[in-house]
Amino acid sequence: MRKIIRYAAFFILIAVVAYNSVYFKKLDEVKAGATSFNAARYAGRFWETKLLPATSKAIETGELLSLLKTDKGKAFADHSHALGIGNVKFFLIKGIGTVESVEENQVLLKIEFQHEKSVLRIATEYIFGNAVRDASGAMDMNEFSNSMDFNNVSAEINKIIRDKVIPGFKSKVKKGDRITFSGAIELNKEHTDLKRIEVIPVSLKIVDNI
Repeated sequence: MRKIIRYAAFFILIAVVAYNSVYFKKLDEVKAGATSFNAARYAGRFWETKLLPATSKAIETGELLSLLKTDKGKAFADHSHALGIGNVKFFLIKGIGTVESVEENQVLLKIEFQHEKSVLRIATEYIFGNAVRDASGAMDMNEFSNSMDFNNVSAEINKIIRDKVIPGFKSKVKKGDRITFSGAIELNKEHTDLKRIEVIPVSLKIVDNI
């Protein structure tokens, strides 16, 4: 009889522990927890505290273009960033140039360096991709619990560019203006085309005197 009582007490104890170890949440509460990451807030903080400070240390455009012509391997090794393997890399650049033409979706900017000239395309309409997010090398993919959050941050960074960087510049810029700029470019190490470099801008400023 005592043995039966001990077994009964044991099973009651197990049942109590199991009961208190299991709990249920409403489905909408679970979904709310899963979507609590705020990509816009994260992107804004990254923009102000990491990306903008990084532009002051970005390589000058003329210097990079010269290095790409003389020692492409060093240019990619020292100044490019990418989160994955492959030939596509991103560079954070800055520079000064003269507006050659203002087009519907871009501004053509003439850069002079070491007695050479090159024309860059400043994107002013189609801002997408991960160039700006990845070019500084300042964002750690391991901070994110899933790839969706990581990609949403990239989308929010591009939105900052579309909403805050481009409109004021695009409404005023004209041919012949001198501008200072910083931004991100994407290059393929194996198929590097220096004649069609597109800059996704981080900063654009029309200046009277430099």
